[in-house]
Amino acid sequence: MSKKESFIKGTLILAAAALIARVLGIAQKVPLEHMLGHAGNISFAIASNVYLMLLTVATAGIPSTLSKMVSERYALNKEEEAQRVYRAALLFGFATGAVITVLLYVFAPAYAALNRVPESVSAIRALAPALLMFPTIAMMRGYFQGRNMMAPGGVSQIVEQIVRVVAALGIAFALLQWGYSDQWVAAGASFGGVLGGIAALLVMIYYARKLKKADRQSRGKVARHSPPVPLRTIYADIFKISVPLIFTAITVQAVYTVDGTIGIRLLEPWHGYEQAMQAIDILSMRAQAVAGIPPILAIALSTSLLPVISAAFARGDQEHLNRQVTLAMRISIFTGMPIVLALSVAAYSVNGLLFSTQDGAAIVGMLTAGTIFQITMMVTNSILLGVSKPNAAMVHVIIGIAAKLAFSFILAPWLGVYGIIAATTLCFVIITLLNIRTLKKIVPFQILGNRWGGFAATVAVLAAVGGGVEWAGNLLVHLLPARVAFFFSSGLVGLAVLLLYPALLAALRLVTAEELNNYPAPLRKALKPFMRLQRSKSAMR
Repeated sequence: MSKKESFIKGTLILAAAALIARVLGIAQKVPLEHMLGHAGNISFAIASNVYLMLLTVATAGIPSTLSKMVSERYALNKEEEAQRVYRAALLFGFATGAVITVLLYVFAPAYAALNRVPESVSAIRALAPALLMFPTIAMMRGYFQGRNMMAPGGVSQIVEQIVRVVAALGIAFALLQWGYSDQWVAAGASFGGVLGGIAALLVMIYYARKLKKADRQSRGKVARHSPPVPLRTIYADIFKISVPLIFTAITVQAVYTVDGTIGIRLLEPWHGYEQAMQAIDILSMRAQAVAGIPPILAIALSTSLLPVISAAFARGDQEHLNRQVTLAMRISIFTGMPIVLALSVAAYSVNGLLFSTQDGAAIVGMLTAGTIFQITMMVTNSILLGVSKPNAAMVHVIIGIAAKLAFSFILAPWLGVYGIIAATTLCFVIITLLNIRTLKKIVPFQILGNRWGGFAATVAVLAAVGGGVEWAGNLLVHLLPARVAFFFSSGLVGLAVLLLYPALLAALRLVTAEELNNYPAPLRKALKPFMRLQRSKSAMR
């Protein structure tokens, strides 16, 4: 297998693992929402958000940085130095995990008091031990990637999610049957993350032992001996590259953590504690779960486009870079919008189908509608990393999160929970616009150019058709059991949008036959049958 094929295969493994992990993470919230009340749901969401936030801070960017440092040293036959870098990273991972675990456990009551949900202390403390393992696991994944072995990281991520979800649901269900309160059921569900971490660590240890044995058996070349690299130098190299990556990776989780931390405090003076609890419960367990679906494609896109754009930028091939950046932005918008539209328009049916009550459909729909800007933010962040502008992406994220905080305080008294959601959308919009402004100085690309009018018309038509189908589908509630009716209604909306969307893209020349060959194979296959709707250039004159 060539290096290029190996790299592509590795990228696909990591992308597939990330997608599976994301889907399982979203799926976990649906049954838990049925088991728990408002306090339990918020407790679980708060614990998960603060855990994921701290985990991102402790690990984001470091595995890829470690991968780069290890691969460079093995390429130069400096195996001894590569091992020293790896050991230093493991030491850092263990120390970081220990410190964060202790801090989270000790300060759990203070954090629970800050977010006005004292019941969340148990859930936070139950999940804290997972942070002891995951920084070390992240270092091991980075090392394996540096050795061009993507399977260990991918397999461990999938095993972790499967064990976490099964354990969380199993423990929560058992505690519920035994008569425990919401506080302890949420804590039991949170503890599933610890068991998932143990499973992931065991997988990584298995692969590490296997690799160590293979290394002993295949020592042919004599590794070059070099003076030991000081730990200070190793850590300086790691942090120099990793810190900007942490900020770009943390954005969505930081926004959700902000909502869980200050949401009830913002809403309580205007709407009362119980109503504030209900609103944040719906936002954190329902809306965030559904809104996590559209960006899944963006995650895969971000993973795959970075090497291509990085290579074009490194070669100084401006024309190819322009084409790839334009293509990446168009694909992200074209693939994200139909999913966003279908879920937003059918929010009432989706909410009624998946969750315990029909309350909060507007909250689900509004947050999901804003995820199109989350997608563009994620993709432009990846592009900035690809053109060696990580510091710019970091600054833009800091500005966006500051704006999120400010707009939340301004809008929540007027609009309630919808003001908090509007602040989230504005955060993503601001980061996207700042990213695009910076990219325009490097690459004179156009996203849609003069096609924005056609795209707006496509969105309007789809929203109208989807809304009509949703209204008609909901009439089935009078003829069928509610969940069956919601199933058919949401399915019909999705089918209508996904069938009409490619036809409109072709008919309004948002995608032309000439451009189609540049699109990935799945998109080409989906759009090709609709190209006959496009009038030829001669017919248009």
